[in-house]
Amino acid sequence: MERDAGMADGAPRGRRLLARLGAVVAACLVLVGVATPAHAHVTITPSTTAAGAYAVLELTVPHGCAGSSTTQVTIQMPDQVASVSPTRHALWEVDKTMETLDPPVTDSHGRQITERVASVTFRTDTPLPEGYRDVLALSLQLPDLEGDTLVFPTIQTCEQGEAAWIEVPADGQDGEDLELPAPAFVLTAADGGGHDTSSAVDTSLAAVSTEGGAAGESSAVDAWTVAALVAGLAGAALGATALVLRRRRT
Repeated sequence: MERDAGMADGAPRGRRLLARLGAVVAACLVLVGVATPAHAHVTITPSTTAAGAYAVLELTVPHGCAGSSTTQVTIQMPDQVASVSPTRHALWEVDKTMETLDPPVTDSHGRQITERVASVTFRTDTPLPEGYRDVLALSLQLPDLEGDTLVFPTIQTCEQGEAAWIEVPADGQDGEDLELPAPAFVLTAADGGGHDTSSAVDTSLAAVSTEGGAAGESSAVDAWTVAALVAGLAGAALGATALVLRRRRT
């Protein structure tokens, strides 16, 4: 009878333990669902944000248009940028669209510039499937305008439809509320050398203040880290189940 009583008492305790672990795992899965959208936007990752520095900008295309494969990406250059060197990509053809500057401007080397790169277009005959990502790179000198926000409106064209990443927050609007924010970042203090190689900062208008201040630190939890946590908790739940079953047998 005592053994039966122990089994009867142990089973509810085991179920309560599993229920608690299940709640924790469910919470972590919710956290994964929250963290993932933070990486779903088309974003610009600069090798440096130092005003006046030479930088490589990596534009990440993380998905298609509502399931349709990507065939073309057009990136509009900010007015403050005159010259851009796109990186060639094996699967993409690249074109630069020029526009005349009237009046001409003088660059940092004293040269007169009569035209600028208005936009850069990457197109492919091998569409980027939904569920896959690619990175398109541009090289340029950042304008010497500390505190300014550089905005790169981007049109993602797909086999069916398109996504216009062109939204800019209005005064007082939270960039996190934008559905299709334009890739952007804020220029920080110059380092004096013009060739800053500091670590990359992943930025978009969803993380840029409408007042032109530096973006705050990202609060999104890395999805891979959370997935590892969920896997660990799931293992703990299985271990608890085995423990309960072993006690019931004995």
